Amino acid sequence: MHRFLLAFFLILSTPVAAQDMPGTADHPMIERFPGTDLTWQTIETYRPYRLPVGPVTGYRTIDDWIDTEGRVTRSFYRYAGTERDFAEVYLNFLGAFESEGFEILGQGSSDDRKGTDIGARQWMDVYLRENPFTAPGEASTMAAGTSSAGGAGSFIATKDRAAGRVYVIVSVEQHAEDFVGALIDIVEVAPAETGLVSVDAEAIGRDLTEKGRVVLDGIEFEFDSATLLASSDAALGAVVQHLTAFPDQAFYVVGHTDAVGRYEYNRDLSVARAAAVVDALVSSYGISRERLVPHGVGPLVPVFSNGSDAGRDRNRRVELVERP
Repeated sequence: MHRFLLAFFLILSTPVAAQDMPGTADHPMIERFPGTDLTWQTIETYRPYRLPVGPVTGYRTIDDWIDTEGRVTRSFYRYAGTERDFAEVYLNFLGAFESEGFEILGQGSSDDRKGTDIGARQWMDVYLRENPFTAPGEASTMAAGTSSAGGAGSFIATKDRAAGRVYVIVSVEQHAEDFVGALIDIVEVAPAETGLVSVDAEAIGRDLTEKGRVVLDGIEFEFDSATLLASSDAALGAVVQHLTAFPDQAFYVVGHTDAVGRYEYNRDLSVARAAAVVDALVSSYGISRERLVPHGVGPLVPVFSNGSDAGRDRNRRVELVERP
């Protein structure tokens, strides 16, 4: 992934030399706001994490959360000066993430931090209570309140990458006239071990309703072959549940491959794998063959770049696509 260019808004000053806390470093996914120092950081290879994506609804209560887990990097940046205020830093980060294709799940900012919306003092209190710091340091200023009536803003963003989904929370506050603090939490969701997770009938129905197609996670084949592995049984069973519940629906079963090797070979392999799924549903589960048409497109419809192992793995898939 490219490092974000935090020049979405014009920055006229030259960054000052950083005075970072020893042993810290910018996360490779993001560049700092010019002129800031990285004064605190923790990295945990695995921890549960809760993302608040709604406002405060009661005493220390937020109703809307996303519960996830994975590698969590928490970094605190300090801008010491009066040339920039929290709003410029906040909007710069927000614009950078939007320009990189992140989905903004929630956002809010204000000049006085009052109220219950995302970014307000009450919201920050609940958020940090659910995700407490695991080491002392300057990040604690985000929980301590400002020394003036400075403003603040926060947003929650997400993006699906070849290596897995990532969530980001950026919170910026005007801690004092000459002190802007920015807490950036990055949660890299740990990808499930291959073969342990597959779709269920509910997920199939939801994706078909929203997108007209669904990726059949859990459908697996022998290497360089159209022979289904026994580990595919759970995913096949979920497909059967959906087909049984909606007997009037018909589908294309579409095979996809990565781009390694000759196009003609990959196209033929994708067709054979789609046919193998149809044959299994018909012969082992009693689904009418008239409802399912196998098709293969080889490497022509990638969902991620084929330049990495993770991207190639995500491109090798079988989908169920609505058929008139």
